[in-house]
Amino acid sequence: MSRVRTRFAPSPTGFIHLGNIRSALYPWAFARSQQGDFILRIEDTDQERSTQAAVDVILEGMEWLGLSHDEGPFYQMQRMERYKQVLAEMQAQGLVYPCYMSVQELDALRERQMANKEKPRYDGTWRPEPGKVLPAVPEGVQPVLRFKNPQGGSVVWDDKVKGRVEFSNDELDDLVIARPDGTPTYNFCVVVDDIDMDITHVIRGDDHVNNTPRQINIFRALGKEPPVYAHLPTVLNELGEKMSKRHGAKPVTWYRDAGFLPDAMVNYLARLGWSHGDDEIFSRAQFLEWFDLDHLGRSAAQFDEAKLRWVNAQHLKALAGEVLAQKVTPYLQQRGLQLDDRLSALCDLLKDRCETLVALADWLERFYGDVPASEAEWQQHITPAIAPAVQALAEKFQAIEWNKAAIAAALKEVLAAHQLKMPQLAMPVRVLVYGIAQTPSVDAMLELSDRKKVLDKLAKV
Repeated sequence: MSRVRTRFAPSPTGFIHLGNIRSALYPWAFARSQQGDFILRIEDTDQERSTQAAVDVILEGMEWLGLSHDEGPFYQMQRMERYKQVLAEMQAQGLVYPCYMSVQELDALRERQMANKEKPRYDGTWRPEPGKVLPAVPEGVQPVLRFKNPQGGSVVWDDKVKGRVEFSNDELDDLVIARPDGTPTYNFCVVVDDIDMDITHVIRGDDHVNNTPRQINIFRALGKEPPVYAHLPTVLNELGEKMSKRHGAKPVTWYRDAGFLPDAMVNYLARLGWSHGDDEIFSRAQFLEWFDLDHLGRSAAQFDEAKLRWVNAQHLKALAGEVLAQKVTPYLQQRGLQLDDRLSALCDLLKDRCETLVALADWLERFYGDVPASEAEWQQHITPAIAPAVQALAEKFQAIEWNKAAIAAALKEVLAAHQLKMPQLAMPVRVLVYGIAQTPSVDAMLELSDRKKVLDKLAKV
């Protein structure tokens, strides 16, 4: 077998979302699992709708997720000369022909066909055939170029997801492959690119299924065998609609900014259409070891943000404090916080309570910044009745060694002296120091806090 070469070929006409990026994840994973090559191609021929901002989100999103490409990014607009060269060769071989049918004529043809309950399609008026007399060429009209699609027979391929797929050639009309100004169209450019880049496997969304028979016929007209195809089921949003920007899908970079971990995203996206037994949580290395095209699902997968957050939380909990410290630092620096060597230990203490790095940063800001309690928390917990116990605790805190054991002992002495239970004192202390009543163990929290800051906060009772 030849070396596996896959590609991701997004169109930068809108910000890439999770449904799109899953179509990058599988070809990337297949290339990596087979020691092959992964090529990135930007299909930017729709110049009216393509934007550099959309290209930037593609590149940033893939870099963040670690979906590194071996070749590219290639831009179709930079390959126009190559497409025109192939078009000229096809004209010379009689594989394409000029069509002078105007848009108005085409619309009228379609209306007649639909009135007759026929499938609307180009009728081959300008297709040259032996013994056929073509209409007179109209003056001043620039023709489109149409591909001479084979007549009769079928296009058949063995799809790695859908199984055997068959289209009758008689259902396919002669595709426009160059516009009146000579610029080539999508289906033609894709085939030339896949040939030039030696693509062996095309793994893409099933919205491309109807393009595939046309592309296969162009491949064969150019004397090439088409690649292996795998058409992935649609990713649905939480309302059961096709995931799209129009239906509220977020750009993939939103998840980076919201504090999701790349490996957790890869884990979650991998399960949107592929499975390895009942394994829910796995590493990137495990995914690449297990991935194949035989376990791709045939049913549409539904995005579930709650499940994504759960997966992210599992990955976050599994990370060591020093690793988490590195990952959360940019989020803390954005808030202007000055960090120190407590950060790793704090991450270990707090990570079980967090679904995202942003949530972890919110907790850490209670140590490195000043997050006041809500009025409701303050009124509930900071009462005149508790003030003597808090003041007594503050006095003890001034004299002890600042470690967890000594802090716990001081708490117990004050509880006994004031005949209180732990929550009656611990919750007011948390509200005063951290601005929140529920935290991990209060002695563990205080040990990692600055003693002077703690005493200053307790003095406000």
